[in-house]
Amino acid sequence: MSATPEERREAAATRRRWVSLAEAVAVAGLVIGALTLWLSWSDKRDARVEKATEQAETARERARIELIGTPARDGESLALKDERHDLSDATVTFPKALGIAPQRPSGDPAIELSWFRDPLLSLTDHGPDDRTGRLPVLLTVRYWDGDTARTATGIYDIVWSTNGRALGFIRGRALHLKGLRLRQRGGDQAALDAAWARLKP
Repeated sequence: MSATPEERREAAATRRRWVSLAEAVAVAGLVIGALTLWLSWSDKRDARVEKATEQAETARERARIELIGTPARDGESLALKDERHDLSDATVTFPKALGIAPQRPSGDPAIELSWFRDPLLSLTDHGPDDRTGRLPVLLTVRYWDGDTARTATGIYDIVWSTNGRALGFIRGRALHLKGLRLRQRGGDQAALDAAWARLKP
């Protein structure tokens, strides 16, 4: 028995609905697949960026210098060192008001009291014999980070102390170096002079 025109129309409409549903499922599958691929790529990209950031931070931290000034020769000098890097040389720049030329030790990096003993004692002549203070200096050091030569600059405070002493019938004062403290990373002559204006005895 042949189908009536109405039945044929309904059958065609049903087929169209099934085709539309199949197309929708196929499109949804494509969208889901594309979204899955994008999420996978995005996760991998984020992981790569995070890893690169961590590696860069680790490299920066490894390259950062942490100077230590250890008193030597009964406070006549401060031996400069860093636990993680070999220092090749250092340049010490003083506040302009002291009239001291920049110093660059020829041997192991160090700060020598003889460079500024007289100006500092002169500045503290009219105070008590026993006192402590800080002298800011601009330190530029060259060092090795593995096979890479690097340079770092910072303003450091030289910690000093004076005490009275008797030399026969003559009284005087002795000046000793106690240590080194980081004031700021980076810096220049202007920042150094401003620090000295706040600290000078």
